[in-house]
Amino acid sequence: MSNKSLTALIVGVVAALVLWNSFYIVMETERAVLLRFGRIVQPDVEPGLHMKLPYVNSVRKFDARLMTLDSVTSRFLTLEKKALMVDAYAKWRVDDAERFYTATSGMRAIADERLSRRLEAALRDQFGRRTLHEAVSGQRDELMAQVTASLNRAAHRELGIEVVDVRVKAIDLPREVNRSVFERMSSEREREAREHRAKGQELAEGIRADADRQRRVLLAEAFRVAEEMRGEGDAEAAAIYAQAYQQDSEFYAFYRSMQAYRESFSSKDDILVLDPGSDFFRYLQQAR
Repeated sequence: MSNKSLTALIVGVVAALVLWNSFYIVMETERAVLLRFGRIVQPDVEPGLHMKLPYVNSVRKFDARLMTLDSVTSRFLTLEKKALMVDAYAKWRVDDAERFYTATSGMRAIADERLSRRLEAALRDQFGRRTLHEAVSGQRDELMAQVTASLNRAAHRELGIEVVDVRVKAIDLPREVNRSVFERMSSEREREAREHRAKGQELAEGIRADADRQRRVLLAEAFRVAEEMRGEGDAEAAAIYAQAYQQDSEFYAFYRSMQAYRESFSSKDDILVLDPGSDFFRYLQQAR
């Protein structure tokens, strides 16, 4: 190969390298800044194909999609000085590429570390303003909204980050107070159970007393009705006896004596000690 051909080949390779390094692409899911010898000359490069000066300009690209920061479970105090273990997370994305690069050198680890400190401070401030009930259930949505707003302002001002949302995954009591809390809850439930049992016994006694009163009233009423019916029956029986007696008094006396004999001598073991001349045996003596 001649010197001219070798020179042309080298020039062609260098030109290809220069041309290759003169173009760069920014995707729709990315944010980018253009640097010239390390200084920002274009703070927010639009998505698409762009040109730059090789070895003079450089491009730093950042992921512009929504990212998640999982904070470390931290201990916070409520307004009543009660400790809570809070596990939270934040959703964020790059909003100001120039400020993000200046503050973090484009490194997500640095952004997560600084945002995590800001998130912990915001949570500590909001939990310290509320009681345990308000922080856990009463004002939880309001607490999250205020944390998101304050964290977004600080992160945008310092890091060029937009905080989209902050959520609490779990709120627990510290291990050292779990036992005492559970014991207090257990004793409170036992007290409520005793109160309910006492109320139930009181109601049961009232119901039982009312049932006994109604029973006595019903028995008395039934006894009155039975006595009236028995009196009416006795009166009717007496009337029938009287009518029968009036029709034939001798036959009626004879019939009643036969019934008395039957009932008196119904068993072989029956014994009567009577005077043979007693009126009880009048019809037996007159059998002839």
